[in-house]
Amino acid sequence: MTIVNLENKMSEESNSVAVEAAESIRGLIERSKAAQQQIEHYSQEQVDELITAMVWSVCRPGVAEEIAQFTVDETQLGNYEGKFLKISRKTRATLMDIIDDKSVGIIEEDKIRNIVKIAKPMGVVGALIPCTNPEATPVIKAISAIKGRNSIILAPHPRSKLTNKKISDLMREAIKACGAPEDLVIAIDIPSLETTEELMKQCDRVLATGGAAMVDAAYSSGTPALGVGAGNAVITVDETANIDEAAEKIQLSKTLDLAASCSSDNAVIAVASVYDQLLVNLQAQGGYLASLQDKGKLEAIIWNHGHIDNKIVAQPAEVLAEMAGIDLPDGKSFFIVPETGAGAEYPFSGEKMSVVMAFYKVADIDEAIDLTNRIQAYQGQGHSCGIYSYSDDNILKFGMNTKTSRVMVNQPQAASNSGNLWNGMRQTFSLGCGSWGGNGTNNNITWEDLINVTWISKPLENNKELRSDEDLFGKVMTKFN
Repeated sequence: MTIVNLENKMSEESNSVAVEAAESIRGLIERSKAAQQQIEHYSQEQVDELITAMVWSVCRPGVAEEIAQFTVDETQLGNYEGKFLKISRKTRATLMDIIDDKSVGIIEEDKIRNIVKIAKPMGVVGALIPCTNPEATPVIKAISAIKGRNSIILAPHPRSKLTNKKISDLMREAIKACGAPEDLVIAIDIPSLETTEELMKQCDRVLATGGAAMVDAAYSSGTPALGVGAGNAVITVDETANIDEAAEKIQLSKTLDLAASCSSDNAVIAVASVYDQLLVNLQAQGGYLASLQDKGKLEAIIWNHGHIDNKIVAQPAEVLAEMAGIDLPDGKSFFIVPETGAGAEYPFSGEKMSVVMAFYKVADIDEAIDLTNRIQAYQGQGHSCGIYSYSDDNILKFGMNTKTSRVMVNQPQAASNSGNLWNGMRQTFSLGCGSWGGNGTNNNITWEDLINVTWISKPLENNKELRSDEDLFGKVMTKFN
C-alpha cells in the first residue's frame, strides 16, 4: 500500500468514527431534550423534590461507602476517605446550599428600576467529568442543571466511566421514582474524544471541568461554555498566624483525597519570622522535608517532558517515594520541597497534582504577594489563594493585590474554596477563574449559571432626568478648554 493510499484509508476511518460519534450523540440529545421539555414547566416544589431524591440516592448510608470504594478501585486515584467525604458530605452540603433558592418563575424584583426577572431553562447541559473527582462531580453538576429545569448528559473520563455510570444509574432511578423522565440524566457509557467533542457541539450549554486541553476544546466548540482554569493554590502564612492551626489545616488540605483536587496546597509561603516554626509543625503533621537530592528524584518522576506524569497523580506518599527511590520514614504523608523561584525553570512552583508541596521563605506580606503573583503567572492565575493571618490589614492587602478569584482565610484550601459548612462560598466543584485563567466567569459555578433570564421592564413611575453638564462632567470640563 502506498503512503497516499494509507493516508486516504486513515482519513476515511477517522471520518467514519466522527460520523458514528455524531449520530450517537444526536440520539442522546434527542432523548435529553424530550425529557427536559417534560419538566420545563415544573413547579419549584417538583424541581426540589427531584434534586433531593438524586442526592439521597447516592449519599445514603451503605451506598456512599460502596461508591467511594468503587471509585478508588476503578480509578486508582485518591483514597477511600477522600472519596467518601465527597460523595457523602459534599453532595449533602451542595443540596443544602441550593435547596431554598428560588429557581422557578420570578426570581428577583427590582422595585427601584421596575424590573422583574424570570428564570428560564437553557435546555441540554453537556458536562465533562474529570477522573480526579468522578464521585461527587456528576451529582453536583446534575442537581445544578435540574435546579434550573435543564437536562444533563455526562461525559466521563475513560478512566472513571464505570463510576460515572454507577452514579448516573442511581440518579436515574431516583428521578423515575419521582415520576419524572429518567433521561434528565444520561451518561455516555463508552466515552471517547470524538463523543465528547460531539456532545460539546450539539448541547445547549457546556459545563467543562477537566484538563486544560478539554476546557480549551469546550470554549472552541461553538457552544456557549463555562470552563474552569488550572489550579495551583498558593498559601501564605504571616507573622500573626496561629502556627499550630496553619500547619494542621495545610496538612489536611494537602493530603485530602491524596491531592486529587486542583485546590490542593501546591505552594506554601512563610514569612521569615514564622518560617522555622511552621516547618517544624508541618513535619510533626506528617511532612517529609526533601533534601536537594530528594528534590531531583521527585522532579524526575513528577514531570515527563514538561507535563505531569499520570502515574504520580493522587498517589500515596510511600508510592511516590518508591518510584523516586527515596527512603521515606514511617508516618510521613506528604513532601515539603524547599523552593526559591517561580516559573518554568522552577517546576515545583507549578501544579503537581500530588502530595508534594513547595515551601518558600519571604520577608513580609508584600514579598508574599509578589511571589504569589509570580507563581500564579506561571500556573494557576485566577483560581485560588489562601492566607493564614489574624491581621485584617494583611488579609485585605493580600486580597486586593493578588490576581485570584478566591482567598481562603484560615481555612484548608482544598476543602474550602468550593464551599463548605464553615464558610459562605457557593458549593460546587466547578471553579471559574475569570479572565486571569481564560474563563468567562470567576464564579463558584452553580445553577444560577445554567439558566436564561427574561427581564420584564415597566416604565418608571417618574422619568429620570438627565443631569446638567456641570453636574455630570464636573472638573473634567476644564481639561478641554
